[in-house]
Amino acid sequence: MSDSEAEDGVDRSRLPDGWTVWSRGEDGRLVLAYRPDVFNAEDFPAPCLPTLYLTHGKRTRRPGVNPADTADSADWFVTLYLEPDVSLNETLRFPTRDAALERTVDLAREFDAGEIDYRGLYQVPRETYFERLDELTGEESDD
Repeated sequence: MSDSEAEDGVDRSRLPDGWTVWSRGEDGRLVLAYRPDVFNAEDFPAPCLPTLYLTHGKRTRRPGVNPADTADSADWFVTLYLEPDVSLNETLRFPTRDAALERTVDLAREFDAGEIDYRGLYQVPRETYFERLDELTGEESDD
C-alpha cells in the first residue's frame, strides 16, 4: 500500500481535491463527500451535499439511513447522490470491490470536472443552484 493509499484502499492522490473520504465501513463500504466545506447551509444547502457510495450490495435506502440496509448481493455498487432523493440514474454494479472503487474514483473526477449532467436528474429545475454548482465543479458556461 502506498503512502497516499489508506487502509480503505483509496489512493488519495487520485481523488480530486474537492472529494473527501466521509466514512468507511469494516465491510469495505466507503462514502465520499464533495466539498463539505461549502455545503454548510450558508454557502450551499447542507442536504444537497453530493456523495458517492461504494457498497457491498445495492443500497435500498437514502443517504443518512442505516448503511447496513442493503439487498443481498455479492456484487459491489456505486451510487452518486446529489440530494437524498436525487441520484445518478445509471446502475453501477461490479463483481469486485477493486473494480467498483476504480469507477468511484473516476466518477468523482468526472463530477469535479463538471462532466456529470446533474440538471437532468432533477424533476424540478433549480437554475440558481445549478449556476452556483457549475461554478464550483468547473462546468463551462455556454454564454
